[in-house]
Amino acid sequence: MLKKFLYMALLGAVMTSCSENLMDEINKDESNPPASSVNAKFQITDAIVGTGYSTWGGDYAWYVASFTEQIFGTGNNQLMKAELRMRSETAASSTYNNEWNATYGNLMNIKQIIEKCEEGGVNSGQLDLKGMAQVLWTLSFEALTDLHGDIPYSEALGGSRQPKLDSQESIYTDLLKRIDDAIANIKAAEAAGMNNAAGQDLLYGGNLTKWKGFAYAVKARLLLNTLYRNQSVLPDVLAAANEALSAGFDGAELTIFNGVDCDNSWTAYNWSRYYSGACGTVAELMAERNDPRYDVYACDLFGTGIEYAPAGDDVLAKSTETVGFPTWLENGAATLHLLSKSELYFIVAEAKARLGQDASAELAEAVTASFEDYALSDGGMIGFDPSSAADYIASIGSASLAEIMVQKYIAQARDEQIQTYNDIRRCKALGQEFITLQNPNNTSGGQNQWPLRLPYGNSDVVSNPNVSAAFGSGNEAGNYLFTENVWLFGGSR
Repeated sequence: MLKKFLYMALLGAVMTSCSENLMDEINKDESNPPASSVNAKFQITDAIVGTGYSTWGGDYAWYVASFTEQIFGTGNNQLMKAELRMRSETAASSTYNNEWNATYGNLMNIKQIIEKCEEGGVNSGQLDLKGMAQVLWTLSFEALTDLHGDIPYSEALGGSRQPKLDSQESIYTDLLKRIDDAIANIKAAEAAGMNNAAGQDLLYGGNLTKWKGFAYAVKARLLLNTLYRNQSVLPDVLAAANEALSAGFDGAELTIFNGVDCDNSWTAYNWSRYYSGACGTVAELMAERNDPRYDVYACDLFGTGIEYAPAGDDVLAKSTETVGFPTWLENGAATLHLLSKSELYFIVAEAKARLGQDASAELAEAVTASFEDYALSDGGMIGFDPSSAADYIASIGSASLAEIMVQKYIAQARDEQIQTYNDIRRCKALGQEFITLQNPNNTSGGQNQWPLRLPYGNSDVVSNPNVSAAFGSGNEAGNYLFTENVWLFGGSR
């Protein structure tokens, strides 16, 4: 009887196993293979676009542009509220929820690429794809921690349903290690002649020398961001930047837009809402310098006679289709920068100036690159001539640190406002104020209304107790944004 029972049990187990295996085969969708079996080169395309279009070119940039006063928020809605520094908009966890989720979603894709390039993965040994993904990982988490401070990092991306908040200090330590790993992998892949991404790489078509330059440029910026915390970092900044230049870095930008059926994010947003105007803080700096870029930046495109609005102007913020705006917002084919050529030269110029070295050549290169960028982004609307840069540079005078930072501010009004936000906060932490912000709403009733960081996304505020505790509740929710700097720029967390 016992033998019969054991036989029947064993037969049942075998039959169950066979049935489960058979069902697995029957239920397999051959036309939609699992993500784990997809070649990572097809994922790198989405990773690049997501990093440029959403993280560095979406909601974060649109709102931050008002805080840096490089764009005037108008249209009697969200950006108007940001322009008037209404806490209901500035400090709401819902304001940046889309970009918060999109960035972490893109990072999950980037993580999969890296894992597939590990031993045993679909792309095992493809160090070029791995290096590219590591650069994009660094860029994406750089934006998140620069903007929010302490964020889910080590336990994020599938590590925990309620990941802890890692300190910005620990995150930056890891990002600097990861960008070095990326550089090492890209160099090894370059030496081996790899080109596994090819046309799926929308930045450089698999050109690893260009990726190497990009990685070094990212490293230079990361290092410069730590200046308040490490006063001796400038030689390392220069070393990384010079490696980028030696590799021929001439910008990392998305050039995939045509202005017909594929528009860059700024133009798509502008045509949808017309919430972005030219701001007097930039326009007046240009006018003071007789800057030819003024006509591109402050263009009376609505024909109202109002080329720009003073920062924080209550009446014009509530107006619709009234304030002039940069011509590139009408050019859907304008590129999107992940890191521009001009920014790298400004990084070198600032580092040299702070070290007491002559930065004239680098300032000239940076401004020339900005003029070229303004001309291309204008798309021929006013026929801006970039050759006017030579006379303009001659009129600037010496390459003082103050003028370098003003010129960088003007150049980055194009589409690099997130880094301007970092620069303003970094310089303030160092006790320096090269850009005088003009918005009267930055303070109210003796209290600061200018956000020192951005609020977390609502999806985590309501579901992750670690994020919820940091964000606060009730009347205290989000108030820390106006009192606590991020660690990089003087805060304790």
